[in-house]
Amino acid sequence: MTEVLPYRSTPVFDQDTLPAALRTRHNTRAGVWGVIRVLEGTLKLTYLDPPSELLLTPDKPGLVLPQQPHFVTPMGAMMMRVDFYDQSPPAEL
Repeated sequence: MTEVLPYRSTPVFDQDTLPAALRTRHNTRAGVWGVIRVLEGTLKLTYLDPPSELLLTPDKPGLVLPQQPHFVTPMGAMMMRVDFYDQSPPAEL
């Protein structure tokens, strides 16, 4: 079985360097899944359609489906990055 790997990852951002574009409504492109990985601290992931929120931690990454509108909010000091996949990432993330 072939391992599914991200084709691109963002730099690691902290609560100060997290771009404004990620803090406001945005979405992935068609055919692109995003996995938000928190390396330290806590990050709130807000999905807009359908509306819901998740608290992401180093043990709990967040999955963003293709074209799913969302934004993130740091919950204090944190470090995170986003891995992008061109197919559904493995269930164990």
